[in-house]
Amino acid sequence: MKRARIGGQAVIEGVMMKYEDQYAVAVRKPDQEIEVKVESYTPIGEKYKILKLPILRGVVNFFESLVIGVKTLTYSADFYEEEEPAGKSENKDDSRLSDTESNNGSGSGENDSKNNKKESSTGDDLMMIGTVIVSLAIAIALFMLLPAFIAGLLEHVTKSSALIAVAEGVLRLVIFLAYVVLISLMKDIKRVFMYHGAEHKTINCFEAGDPLTPENVKKHSRYHKRCGTSFLVVVMIISIIVFMFINVKSMWLRLLSRVLLVPIIAGISYEFIMFAGRSDSKLANILSVPGMWVQRLTTKEPDLEMCEVAIRSVEAVIDWRAYQDAMKRGEIED
Repeated sequence: MKRARIGGQAVIEGVMMKYEDQYAVAVRKPDQEIEVKVESYTPIGEKYKILKLPILRGVVNFFESLVIGVKTLTYSADFYEEEEPAGKSENKDDSRLSDTESNNGSGSGENDSKNNKKESSTGDDLMMIGTVIVSLAIAIALFMLLPAFIAGLLEHVTKSSALIAVAEGVLRLVIFLAYVVLISLMKDIKRVFMYHGAEHKTINCFEAGDPLTPENVKKHSRYHKRCGTSFLVVVMIISIIVFMFINVKSMWLRLLSRVLLVPIIAGISYEFIMFAGRSDSKLANILSVPGMWVQRLTTKEPDLEMCEVAIRSVEAVIDWRAYQDAMKRGEIED
């Protein structure tokens, strides 16, 4: 049996876990019940083998994770939308009743319902795509273009492209850390960070071969080398190295180069994260330190109920008992 490498993400009052061609999102609803939704998907790399090549697979994985992340985050948020005013709800009920009465015996109501579902699904897909594009544009503007613009002003002080690249990287990291600290002050985001901790603890517990119970999960580390936070930190470090070798005088060309090189930097960073996640060597552990340190900001200690939600998400994508039995028999291969 091949070694299972589960990925995940914290969502609103829940956790998403992904393994092979499935992902599940478990959410604790306002009534305290846990809702679990499982979806199947085919990675684009399975359709086009060339996209499994190093670097390229990192770019593809980045965009796929972004789409799934937005989709599951939206799904979890739907459980916590503000309740509509009673009058508005009653009007909706009356409208539905009127529609039902007018469609009795005609058969058109069923067709209208199907058409509405199709239109709703298409609208949701378009909204999700729009959200991904806008989110990506904001992230690139804030964490790539803004530092590049500010650092570019240093050309009036120094002609050293290496020094400017380092300054740009430091600015990028400072902006990112400031952003994380500011959003962590929000109550809802703090709970998301707690679920982020539950996600890591559950994966660490699973990979250690310990039975998945809330008590066992709680004992494990809330930090993980394959975390998306570590990925972002590696992106910033790799960008410093890459931009040292790109000496562009024009400000507009400088900004354009940052945008165009995002996929390449993301691909290189992905390869590093995968290496660090597979290796227990001293080198991998040392290089993982910056990302693990930043996880102190993006993860918080979860409670037992949060750990329970994360466990339910794992159980939906893999039979962890059978897998851990195989581990004990020495049947797991890298």
